[in-house]
Amino acid sequence: MEHCSVIRCEKGICQTGDHELILEEPLLIRVEGKPYSVVMRTPGEEIPHAAGFCLGDGLVDSVNDFATIGFCRDIDPNVVDIRLKPERCEKVRDILERRGFVSQTSCGICGKELVKDLFQILIPAEDTIQIGMNQIPSCIDKLIRNQVYYQSTRGAHAVMILDSRLDKLSFAEDVGRHNALDKAIGKLLLDGHLTDAVIAVLSSRISYELVQKVARARIPVIVSKSRPTALAVDMGKRLNMTLVCTAKTSELIIFCGENRIGKQG
Repeated sequence: MEHCSVIRCEKGICQTGDHELILEEPLLIRVEGKPYSVVMRTPGEEIPHAAGFCLGDGLVDSVNDFATIGFCRDIDPNVVDIRLKPERCEKVRDILERRGFVSQTSCGICGKELVKDLFQILIPAEDTIQIGMNQIPSCIDKLIRNQVYYQSTRGAHAVMILDSRLDKLSFAEDVGRHNALDKAIGKLLLDGHLTDAVIAVLSSRISYELVQKVARARIPVIVSKSRPTALAVDMGKRLNMTLVCTAKTSELIIFCGENRIGKQG
């Protein structure tokens, strides 16, 4: 984080003060020796970030698909170099050879054909978990308690991934909501614990890009403080996922997958 001088005004009285700003730098993800995507992110956790990004984009299905993943030879922390195993390279050749790659890390991609393509790499979630209605607010509380960057900067997004006991498996903060999710998922992918994940708790609105990434990680439930987009709900329904948000009071808004939400935990 960086500090900057600001002027704070309240009831007509202004005074100078200090404010912390979250950092933002570019990260180049290079696959098979070629630039694949540049994302703007908060420095730190670059390897999990790149791993989660690759899973969400369909380049890998498991950690075993990586031949190597690490920083480039000149030890530049803003460049992650990824090599896939030969059999995986062949399987995703169309993705690697895709021209005009569109990064999904800012405002997303548009077009019905591109959205349709995403469903070809997504598998509907199974009905293997149920969460008590009274447990949902505690998921948000856990997320808030773990946020460090946001408390000091008010400029960061956060993601926490929980298991079936609602215990924390991973957590990440970043200036970008997509980046935070990639980092949180990437940690579990690299550690071999992704199959334990059942709930993704988000600080941001639920966009269809985030639903896509969570679906790729085979996580059936998304809980958020903010509302989803219409396309996100449509994708969630088609993938048998649960999308639920907390309101200003104790009210919950369940957009789809209500079968996983029980009255008591």
